[in-house]
Amino acid sequence: MENIIYDCIVIGGGQSGLAAAYYLQQARRSFILLEKSEEHLGSWANYYDSLTLFSPAAYSSLPGLIFPGGANYYPRRDEVVQYLISYAATFKFPIYSGQEVIKGDKEGNIYTVHTLSGEKFLTRSIICASGAFVNPRIPDIPGMDQFKGEMLHAKDYRNEAEFKNKRIVVVGGGNSAVQIAVELARAAHVTIASRSPIKFKPQVIAGKDIHFWLTILRLDQSTWGKRLLQKNSEGVLDNGFYKDAIDKNRPDTKNMFKAFTEKGVVWSDDAREDVDAVIFATGYIPNFEYLNGLNVLDSLGNPLKQIDENIHFVGIPWQTSFASATIRGAGEDAKKAVLALAKKL
Repeated sequence: MENIIYDCIVIGGGQSGLAAAYYLQQARRSFILLEKSEEHLGSWANYYDSLTLFSPAAYSSLPGLIFPGGANYYPRRDEVVQYLISYAATFKFPIYSGQEVIKGDKEGNIYTVHTLSGEKFLTRSIICASGAFVNPRIPDIPGMDQFKGEMLHAKDYRNEAEFKNKRIVVVGGGNSAVQIAVELARAAHVTIASRSPIKFKPQVIAGKDIHFWLTILRLDQSTWGKRLLQKNSEGVLDNGFYKDAIDKNRPDTKNMFKAFTEKGVVWSDDAREDVDAVIFATGYIPNFEYLNGLNVLDSLGNPLKQIDENIHFVGIPWQTSFASATIRGAGEDAKKAVLALAKKL
């Protein structure tokens, strides 16, 4: 166990954790960043091969380092991974890799952070950036335990190669579901199953990416803008490519199936169909179990709105704006978290 008492420990080395590290460094606070992976930073390297950002490079930078590519280039997964590595190296953050946090406790005003490797670290505050995209959310559907085909979450999907000529159902109606399904449809018979019709929102308006307008109109920075965006948040950002593919039934779409059978699914009209695999692109649940003993989480594992402890969160969807939990919004949320903890320190 280290004898050093840090001003802050950042848990999680993805985009939000790195942005928090930047502002802690700027504030001249003593800190370390604990990252569970030995090989990379955050979750990006674990996403499917073809994942492409829905915000252009010009609107995808963390504080202090421009993401190369400009306003008309949409970075791929591996480019984001490399950018995060370069970001950490540029600022020489004190990152402890291979340190998965399993528990936090407190004595007096000092927190002890315990890791799976048996290490213990002392700190006066904690920033939790362990990811809103780690623990898969999979709905409970009748018959799931009987299904003999392959069942996986989008988190575990990589590419279409292993699904060639198979019958696939992708569950979900968001960006990931549509992107995965359209890719798979090049090699397999694919259906997107969703509870409501898929809605498309324009990626480009008047010749400019939607993120240009969000930025110039400061919709992310105002309360009314957040309410407006949240009210209209459903839908798939698209320049026409994905809608065109679905209009051509590559893939096709159906109402969500109501049950599994041993060999497939039962559709909403009671028709039964054999399928080889079901891929759930149905989001994630909070990843803060290590805080269970500190009275900062509600019954669903979400952070409480009012927290007396000097524990702060970054990287949660809709935390402060439409951009929260995206690489574009990580810096603003991290800045607010560091300012808040500095006041308590």
